[in-house]
Amino acid sequence: MARRPLVLTLAVALPLAACAAGPDYRPRTAPELGVPDGYSVPVDQRAREDLTRWWEKFDDPQLASLVQRAQAANLDIAQAVTRLRQARESLVQQRASLLPSVSASAGASRSESLRGGTTTTTLPDGSVTSFSTGGRNSFSLGADANYQVDLFGGVRRGVESARADYQAAGFDYATVLISIEAETARNYVLARSAQAQLANAREALALQDDDLQIAQWRVQAGLVSSLDQEQARAQRAQTAAGIPSLEASYNGFVSRLGVLTGQAPGALKGELEAVRPIPRGPGQVAAGIPAEALRQRPDIRAAERNLASATARIGVAEAQLYPSLAIGGSIDAGSSALSSIFDVITGRLFANIAQTIFDAGRTRSQVRSAQAAADGAFLAYKQTVLTSLEDIENAVVALDSARRREAEFRIALEAANNQAILARMQYRSGLTDYTTLNQAQNALLSARNGVVNAQSDQSTALIQLYLSLGGGWDSNVTPEAPARTSSTTGGTADGN
Repeated sequence: MARRPLVLTLAVALPLAACAAGPDYRPRTAPELGVPDGYSVPVDQRAREDLTRWWEKFDDPQLASLVQRAQAANLDIAQAVTRLRQARESLVQQRASLLPSVSASAGASRSESLRGGTTTTTLPDGSVTSFSTGGRNSFSLGADANYQVDLFGGVRRGVESARADYQAAGFDYATVLISIEAETARNYVLARSAQAQLANAREALALQDDDLQIAQWRVQAGLVSSLDQEQARAQRAQTAAGIPSLEASYNGFVSRLGVLTGQAPGALKGELEAVRPIPRGPGQVAAGIPAEALRQRPDIRAAERNLASATARIGVAEAQLYPSLAIGGSIDAGSSALSSIFDVITGRLFANIAQTIFDAGRTRSQVRSAQAAADGAFLAYKQTVLTSLEDIENAVVALDSARRREAEFRIALEAANNQAILARMQYRSGLTDYTTLNQAQNALLSARNGVVNAQSDQSTALIQLYLSLGGGWDSNVTPEAPARTSSTTGGTADGN
């Protein structure tokens, strides 16, 4: 009969435990997120190509090597992995709330009289004697079990939220990964561009050295005034002054590559010292339709998981509005002698139902706060989607602009080269002045640098397009924390 209240409580509670407070998460459709059917700029909307290893499309082994080293050793990526591990452990901790907690205890004690504690006894012969009662031993064993019944699904919603957070952390890791890949490739392109500009400046400086020598000869021969010589000397100095700035830019790009690959800034200077051309990628990229970006971009998928987590937390808050049920039990054994400790064993079962009666609106305020957080997560999700489409269109336009500029600069380079050759021949023959030659030389250097900049812009725009399309990771797999990873503090992390 004593067990009837507990059985009755469980009979009522178990059907309720199938319920879950709060709204169920509903994936959003492309129209709800403001995704159009097509892009507003000309884009190759054929089926999206495999962009998992897009850097290999540049056909530059050194670029591919640097990207792979950054994947393995970059510290931003390593930090993203630690955050992913933390999210996994949060999920493990939340899942543990679904199961009972069991604890055991054991104890031993001995008591001794510190004062008094003697017994007086009269013997048969009439004599009186006293003796100490001595100490007493006590031994005990016990076990306790407690279980918080998930009546209204608050714990399950907590697990749901933690699972979504873990998945979001995986996509955040992928976002960091593809960003580092793109930044590594971009700095490599800029380093090669700086090398090309340095080569142009040094070649122009060599020509201006010759021009200065010619001007000096002509001044000595009395053919021109010293004005030509001073103009030539000033122009040479201006060109020479630009070289240190280009060298500093090149050093900055190479130093950045060293840090991106987890090394000291100067680690790659020897490796990149040899001049190589700017890597050029393919002429076309099959981008697919805008809706495909929802799956390919890891930042979009992280935002979607954040929305799912925020939705689940509404249920966690709402469950606090309803009664909570805790059940448990304990087993205890004790004796003054270890050999008889199991002679008497007692057990206890209990159930406890609690309901908040008055909290000045705190719990309902927490529900409204969770609802507001979910609304904000949806807006952040939509903002991420629209920003990604903006990135794609901007990269497409930048790529097309760089291609058209390179074509025009090549025409300008051909014309400037012919103009410089003619001006140089005429100046040597005394048919023109130094100002004309100087203008021709400046136009040639500008055209050469224009071609280099356009090539660099084209490659960096292509890298940006690959990044904006979500290239650089396998979108078919949700990243998970490594099962066992060495810790920087000397321990290890065990996976579950």
